Amino acid sequence: MSQRKNTSQQVRIIGGKYKGRKLRFKGDQTLRPTLGRTRETLFNWLRPHLPGSQVLDAFAGSGALGFEALSHGAAQITLLESNPHTHKSLVAGASDLGVDNQCHILRTDTNSYLRQCTSAFDIIFLDPPFNAPELLTQTLEVLLQHKQARHLIYAEARTLFLLTDLAENFDLSLTKHTKSGDTVSGLFELNN
Repeated sequence: MSQRKNTSQQVRIIGGKYKGRKLRFKGDQTLRPTLGRTRETLFNWLRPHLPGSQVLDAFAGSGALGFEALSHGAAQITLLESNPHTHKSLVAGASDLGVDNQCHILRTDTNSYLRQCTSAFDIIFLDPPFNAPELLTQTLEVLLQHKQARHLIYAEARTLFLLTDLAENFDLSLTKHTKSGDTVSGLFELNN
């Protein structure tokens, strides 16, 4: 049985101002939005840091993390997505929520954008495709080299070992982590 491409999917915002609203998105079947229970844990961790924050969702996909951040009080989100169908869905999602003025939604390669970006972000979400774990290392390197991370970085990987290895290699503190299904999620703090 072959995989269908560009099928419609949806994910629900789990908390904050837009709680219960659905985000519809198109993309290929490799998109795997962060699970609701993982997002709930993550946003419990982030709650004190979100109001007024500048947030980057570096591999936006469904936009669940970025739009959830807005729902919890972030001032501005930047969503990066290279897939044209998924990018259109993000634009439509921002419009449906009425948050166009709080979103920068760019159809671009994450690391190409970051090499040219002059902005810094309070909170950064890194959830690259599982079939490209090297993107975590590459993106962290660019972010830290260009001083684009101000405080917190959230990442998803297949193993806790990968997250602890990244913390050690980039002098970050892995302050929290959790596992759900085949995904390990971690929250890093910069050691300034």
